[in-house]
Amino acid sequence: MSARVRAPELRGRGWLNTGGRDLTLADLRGKIVIADFWTFCCINCLHVLDELRPLEEKYGDVLVVIGVHSPKFEHEKDADALAAAVERYGVHHPVLDDPELNMWQQYAARAWPTLAVIDPEGYVVATMAGEGHAEGLARLIDELIATHEAKGTLHRGDGPYVPPAEPETVLRFPGKAVLLENGNLLVSDSARHSLVELAPDAETLVRRIGSGERGRADGPAAAATFSEPQGLCLLPPQVAEVAGYDLVVADTVNHLLRGVRLATGEVVTVAGSGRPWRSTVDDHAHDALAVDLSSPWDLAWYDDKVVIAMAGIHQLWWFDPVKRTAGMYAGTTVEALRDGPLAEAWMAQPSGLSVSADGARLWVADSETSAIRYVENGVMGTAVGQGLFDFGHVDGPASSALLQHPLGVCALPDGSVLIADTYNGAVRRFDPATDQVSTVADGLAEPSDVVLTPAGEVLVVESAAHRLTRLAPGALAAAGANTVDGPRHRTERKPTDVAPGELTLDVIFTPAPGQKLDETYGPSTRLVVSASPPELLLEGTGTTTELSRRLVINSAVDGGVLQVTAQAATCDADVEHAACHLTRQDWGVPVRVVDDGAARLPLVLRGLDA
Repeated sequence: MSARVRAPELRGRGWLNTGGRDLTLADLRGKIVIADFWTFCCINCLHVLDELRPLEEKYGDVLVVIGVHSPKFEHEKDADALAAAVERYGVHHPVLDDPELNMWQQYAARAWPTLAVIDPEGYVVATMAGEGHAEGLARLIDELIATHEAKGTLHRGDGPYVPPAEPETVLRFPGKAVLLENGNLLVSDSARHSLVELAPDAETLVRRIGSGERGRADGPAAAATFSEPQGLCLLPPQVAEVAGYDLVVADTVNHLLRGVRLATGEVVTVAGSGRPWRSTVDDHAHDALAVDLSSPWDLAWYDDKVVIAMAGIHQLWWFDPVKRTAGMYAGTTVEALRDGPLAEAWMAQPSGLSVSADGARLWVADSETSAIRYVENGVMGTAVGQGLFDFGHVDGPASSALLQHPLGVCALPDGSVLIADTYNGAVRRFDPATDQVSTVADGLAEPSDVVLTPAGEVLVVESAAHRLTRLAPGALAAAGANTVDGPRHRTERKPTDVAPGELTLDVIFTPAPGQKLDETYGPSTRLVVSASPPELLLEGTGTTTELSRRLVINSAVDGGVLQVTAQAATCDADVEHAACHLTRQDWGVPVRVVDDGAARLPLVLRGLDA
């Protein structure tokens, strides 16, 4: 091991979940600390929150997790928005608000999420990028417990977490909503892990489906459990009759689809193993209950099947409730914006779906690219949006208009689409006939979905206000729209300087303690490389089984983004009935082509730097 590195002091704008107390590393001395650098728009960061929960429960008397919030979008820099996100996602540990990313820089974080492990004496002993590190962390924590109990430097006892009081509201961070045949509304009450049926006034509680506790139990309405459910999709009556349920629910954090019989409220699991997807892309149909899903966020009935916005792996999937099969529909898992045939398209955290009145077009809210995409005739296109790092609140021609992390869409009968422009707190409208974007309403608290009633009323799921809001009559009329020319933002990530010509890409993989590479099912490693723009790479794109690759950088291109996906299969070493594991990570590496740039680009897959 190299020289021990003292952990930088924790400083920021303020603290949450500490009862108003500012924490220092001295307050945490004697504890094992995991500093989780996250931002609340990032699906991989939300996965890590879920991975850390069992560790916090198992090692509660010796482990303290500190969330260090490191924002990407402008909206995420707002202190109130952060406080809402901490409650929304059930963050039960202290959170440091670091809007200027000072801690991010001091701890040398390079990706969302990044984990830094600090030992009981205040030294950084490991850093890990990406998700999927729970088993490695457990082994490391066990080692640190043994070492520091022997030294007398481990102090057991309660940590500094102080839970905030929970307000009394019917809804708590609702996600999506659908209209029922009886005129009532069914809403995914995400932070209360249940579904809520409301009367047509969008306020009066009719019933609740789910106990309200986080879990994944099937059964009657009062006993069933969900974990942060989001999207809802009513099945066509003839399909529902065969399937045996009326509604499909995207049970997001459980990585499941659940079926609901509306007459009784009974809940049954219909797709997903409950394990997060970490595999290879294929075009096969899979047994729906055996396949791994990844944070399904929204659902729509399109192309005679349920299409799933699979936010966790930047794809669309399909589910057939009659054949009880599921598979990939669109996307490669590369997190970026690229149009084209469905199997080649790139997306970034698709989170909202809606089908046009004629059934021909599927609208997609592609949240991390701040874009509105669409599927039609086997091809994905982009209506509004520039890419991963460009966002704002700008109306006008679609080619120059900007959104900020939209989570919902609602197709209108005239062919236009309403957009829940979440981080701008607005409802926007895109009209393909004029190719214009306008603002229908603003001043909303994180709108996450939009519903149009048969009478033409517009209901907005105003998530951070914990309610459904009815827009004023005439909001959709031309006179009711505004043209906003607001700020334009670009998230600048410092590019890596690379030299033109040959560049060696090395993905460094270190198996977790007690594991070894496993070739039981074929080559243990896989590397996929592409570039945006494609002209950036003269050679080196494609898929290989080696984690080292010779690339040739085009001297005629100033720079771009290298898209890299790597995975490695491992199993427990020297153990009977060894468990197998798959570690996978995606990178979008901004590069600048300069004569004195680097000739080697190292990336760490496991991210275990001890």
